[in-house]
Amino acid sequence: MKTGATDLPVLKPFRAAPIASSGLAAPAILSFGVVASIALLFAASLAVAQATGPATRDGAFTILLRWAPLIFQGFLFNLLISFLSMALGTAVGVLFGIWQVSPSAALRKPAWAATQFFRNAPWLVLLFYAMFLLPFEIRLGPFTIAFPAWVKAIIGLALPVAANVSEIVRGGIRSIPSGQWESAEALAFTRRQTMWMIILPQAFKRMIPPWMNLYAILTMATTLISVVGIQDGLTVTRAALVAESRPDLMLPMYLLLLLMFFAYCYPIARLTMAIERRFNVKG
Repeated sequence: MKTGATDLPVLKPFRAAPIASSGLAAPAILSFGVVASIALLFAASLAVAQATGPATRDGAFTILLRWAPLIFQGFLFNLLISFLSMALGTAVGVLFGIWQVSPSAALRKPAWAATQFFRNAPWLVLLFYAMFLLPFEIRLGPFTIAFPAWVKAIIGLALPVAANVSEIVRGGIRSIPSGQWESAEALAFTRRQTMWMIILPQAFKRMIPPWMNLYAILTMATTLISVVGIQDGLTVTRAALVAESRPDLMLPMYLLLLLMFFAYCYPIARLTMAIERRFNVKG
């Protein structure tokens, strides 16, 4: 009799069937369809504006080319605001997220209250409060530090970002099994060592996809600063329409700005999906 041989029925390991290639190609097909639809809509609106515009004035395409560099400059300012707001909001949000899981009630309760308040407040309302409540300059002894409107806009947008980052960090930390904490405690790690050396490195990959989604949302929300009088891409687009006095150009002008935001934010969404698949992060 051979060693290990048996005539009992054995349940073989389950092997998942390979995913069909058509399923993998679906996102790419959908991506091409979205891009093609927006491009066709833009071309159609431009053709209509070209055909219906006054014959004695510049054509719609010529006007669009004239204003496109200025609109792009305004769009770049939107990106600058999104970078700085995200950086400030992330720095504050990480701190508040860690405080939310602190054993000290003196840190945990204020962090939770601030997170819930700013996370559930309208972004535009917070932006208005930042614009009108913060001073235009700060005096520090003999020095006067200017506080321009764009700086206050960064703070106003960073408040809801910080609250959402706080929840992302808290959720990422809570998603780590409690056995990791217990194992670290058994090895005589302090809570700070456990947090920075064991928990956060594991939670980091779970935080990246929602953090990137939040940045894309923030980038699109930067157009709110035009409401409080800051010159951004949306403000320049409105100024171009007023200067040209061409209502027929409204659709292609705004679609041009939309295409700029889409070209920037859509790759972020695709990269987020790729990172989720790479890290196998499940909701």
